[in-house]
Amino acid sequence: MPNSGTELTEAVAKLRGLNIKLERAEYAEFWATLDSDDLYADLTTDIQGFEEMIRLRIANLVSHAYRELPVSLLVNWLGLDNEEETSKFVVETCGWKVDEAGLVHVPKNPENEARKTEIREDVGVDMFARVIKRSWEETA
Repeated sequence: MPNSGTELTEAVAKLRGLNIKLERAEYAEFWATLDSDDLYADLTTDIQGFEEMIRLRIANLVSHAYRELPVSLLVNWLGLDNEEETSKFVVETCGWKVDEAGLVHVPKNPENEARKTEIREDVGVDMFARVIKRSWEETA
């Protein structure tokens, strides 16, 4: 029975490692790690649509940060085999566009839209007085 505890500990550690890679947006490393050991396949085989769900989540997060990016970058991030397969996924599944130059165009959404922000600070006269006083003291 001690062996099953060790196996469970190893399985949890491996799944935690995958989770950390996703949290850090290390998508290419996530797919490389997932493909590196048969234990990962054993752990995820029973989860119907596991890889598709991960791809959709990554695509969602990418859509929050980018308006356009090269399809070659998405090949690694989505864990697909080539640019053709990746282009098909982003067009058919995500509804994005891919141009002839291999650039993926993500539609504008509230998360990836550039917004002007204005930051205001109230600076009192007494703050300037302290700065002027210190500069006067240092030169004297």
